[in-house]
Amino acid sequence: MTKKINLFANLKSDFASGLVVFLVALPLCLGIAMASGAPLFSGIIAGVVGGVVVGYLSQSHISVSGPAAGLTAIILTAITDFGAFDVFLLSVFIAGLIQLALGFLKAGSISNYFPTNVIEGMLAGIGIIIILKQLPHAFGYDADFEGDQAFIQNDGSNSFSFLFDVVNHIHLGAVVISAISLVILLAWDRVAFLKRLKLVPGALVAVIAGVVLNEVFVSSGSSLAIAKEHLVSLPVPKSFDDFKSILILPNFSAVTNPQVWVVAVTIAIVASIETLLCIEASDRMDVQKRYTDTNVELRAQGIGNMISSLLGGLPMTSVVVRSSANNNAGAKSKMSTIIHGLFLLISVLSIPTILNKIPLATLATVLILVGYKLAKPATFMHFWEKGKYQFVPFIATLVFVVATDLLKGVALGIIISIIFVLRGNLKRAYIFKKEEYEDGDIIHIDLAQEVSFLNKAAIKQTLSEIPENSKVVINAHDTEYIAHDVLDLIREFKETRAIDENIKVKLKGFKEAYELENTPENNNHVTIEHYYDVAKRALVKKEISKEQF
Repeated sequence: MTKKINLFANLKSDFASGLVVFLVALPLCLGIAMASGAPLFSGIIAGVVGGVVVGYLSQSHISVSGPAAGLTAIILTAITDFGAFDVFLLSVFIAGLIQLALGFLKAGSISNYFPTNVIEGMLAGIGIIIILKQLPHAFGYDADFEGDQAFIQNDGSNSFSFLFDVVNHIHLGAVVISAISLVILLAWDRVAFLKRLKLVPGALVAVIAGVVLNEVFVSSGSSLAIAKEHLVSLPVPKSFDDFKSILILPNFSAVTNPQVWVVAVTIAIVASIETLLCIEASDRMDVQKRYTDTNVELRAQGIGNMISSLLGGLPMTSVVVRSSANNNAGAKSKMSTIIHGLFLLISVLSIPTILNKIPLATLATVLILVGYKLAKPATFMHFWEKGKYQFVPFIATLVFVVATDLLKGVALGIIISIIFVLRGNLKRAYIFKKEEYEDGDIIHIDLAQEVSFLNKAAIKQTLSEIPENSKVVINAHDTEYIAHDVLDLIREFKETRAIDENIKVKLKGFKEAYELENTPENNNHVTIEHYYDVAKRALVKKEISKEQF
């Protein structure tokens, strides 16, 4: 039975964190809508529904849902192909239905198979992407839209070369505002007096300081003044009719169009996988170590996408950037997510003009600190100390997430993890011990609980390296399953090479089903047929003559 959550139990901290997430989510919603070729308000609608509806239905305490950068290419292509936004909204509605069905079919359980080092690598990769993408905004170079996560730019440059372009586009006013914002954010977490003001988040103070400072620059006619194109750009409805035109219904008459269903399935699969990855990451970030029912999450996302489409909004997923900001701001429950959605709704309806005075440089500074906490050096050292089996998949996932995208990076990370697990299992199929003994070496081979055909090569190599005149004990007391390939290998070793090279073999714990008898140290009963086989092999190797044969 699911424990009922008191949404108002931590209202003080959740209110503050919800405000911070609202400030981060606002430009991201607009930027992703712009990059998707959709109406700007469709991004805000998805943010509101993701916050209020999905936030209420979800059992996750930390994750935040909204329009995702990972869907921009799909959305842009679909809108272009359909030539009508309302037809695309039908695909979003159907995608929501598919996600709802997946939740009832318990497809969310696949998240249990995501390795920890891959999830941590994904988070660190997202952290590096945030830093790379927000540094230009912090210096006043806003050629790239907010929310872009692509490593390769449209002009052929990449995230690293793009940073060199910043040198030619530095805006001194943006740098000053970014520096002051950074000082405020760092001081808010470290100065004891300021830390007590938990209801007022440092990010809000930084934003207010940025707005006030830029207004001073503008009023004084200073060259430090930040131009309109470097501020938040929210559409300002001038009448009630403008609000009505925002709400677009899906075109249900296009339900027979097969391309609508193809786009719907694509959105449902990509959005579901990204959501499950984010939920797994959010649960790892949660200091209270609470776990989310991923099947409930898929159902919540499905309902959220259906409602968003009916209001003219973009499809959504649970998003790492906003979830990380939520966690770093001190969120205690999902009330923070709901509050962020309410702030989005209220602000765009009542104070869009004030919001349009917020410098992007201030918001970039907030996000850069979020990125640093995701990719802090301590995380790298943690996996380095755990050894190559943990570190290599971690660093590979990080690199691929930065260089390609989240889904490809995680997929490649999981493949590398599987390879490492298989390699580790091959080595852990048995324990190899050798002891000095008065009559020579005693070699112990203790088989694992399960020995599959994958272990054949490693065991074969070990048996081939056993020296002549040795004593070998092969112990299968703890073994539940041995592949027939391995049994044949042991039988062949015992009945041929062991006899040829005077290796005494003792089998322990072998069951009747294995068709190998438990034996004392093998005196190696020799038959005439065996001598014939040995002589024949020696003749082939030219170790004896035909006359001797």
